[in-house]
Amino acid sequence: MDESFLTITIDQLWKRCCAFTEFGIGDDILFCEVKGDDLERTNAIMSLMSCPIRFEGYICCLCRNGRFRLNLNLKSFEVGPNMIFINIPRNIISLSLDSPSRAGDLDLVFLFASRAFFSGLRFDFRKSYQESFKMFKTPCVTLIDTQIEMVETYFDLSRKIVNSTLSNRTDVLSSLLSSLTYLAADIWNANDIPVPAPQDSRTARLNQIFDRFISLVTDYHTSERNMAFYASKLNLTPKYLSKLIRQVSGRSAPEWVDSFVILEAKNLLKYSDCTVKEIVYRLNFPNQSVFYKFFKAHTGMTPSEYRNG
Repeated sequence: MDESFLTITIDQLWKRCCAFTEFGIGDDILFCEVKGDDLERTNAIMSLMSCPIRFEGYICCLCRNGRFRLNLNLKSFEVGPNMIFINIPRNIISLSLDSPSRAGDLDLVFLFASRAFFSGLRFDFRKSYQESFKMFKTPCVTLIDTQIEMVETYFDLSRKIVNSTLSNRTDVLSSLLSSLTYLAADIWNANDIPVPAPQDSRTARLNQIFDRFISLVTDYHTSERNMAFYASKLNLTPKYLSKLIRQVSGRSAPEWVDSFVILEAKNLLKYSDCTVKEIVYRLNFPNQSVFYKFFKAHTGMTPSEYRNG
């Protein structure tokens, strides 16, 4: 599996987040507020999150006001007032506004928690959702007033703990956020999230193949763009795989691979110091000319124009 896709850590967030209000503990956890009445702070976080990144940890965001689009692994969700979303490690995530004028409406609270910090919480997050995968299939939900009040209380108490002189404040905060995970579980289970209709055996099999294909593309798209590779992993012929993927998703298998490669290229151009030549090598293109043509065909810009813009 290729790991060239840039992964943002909490330490890097601290260094990049100097323009907006934040508080946290080392490289374990970071809270920040984004309010539209301070456009400098708002533009700082939205600029950081507008280009696809991986965050090596968990993200929870409460939207008090405003609207933006959440993009997770090529799936798009609209987040609005009184909504909350949760992102898990290894997802490719970005946030975008339909219009720059909407930045002034934003009032957001972010919680970034490292994988190591989260693994120490007394709650088996993944096992709890092993059967329904509600949170992972539907990362955004709308809160009712009582739920909003409780989430805000957790946020205020977390701020007081972080800013306190407690010698064991990390342990205290860990215990508090352990209980928050149970609240999150209740919120997702209480929401009327549509349950997929029962599938016949063929439909279920097609969806399994598609999910496995996307998982393989996530892992190998920087080194493998040949459909024969993915077909062999799935014990299918390339022609049959392409037919199934289009049938399930409405997009061809190569289109899915190209979409992930473009996300990767944008990420490296935006957040890394790699030269275009180095990116060409990391994304396994034969030469810069082929990469330039590929990137411009999908974005309307050359790599240099995208990086400078």
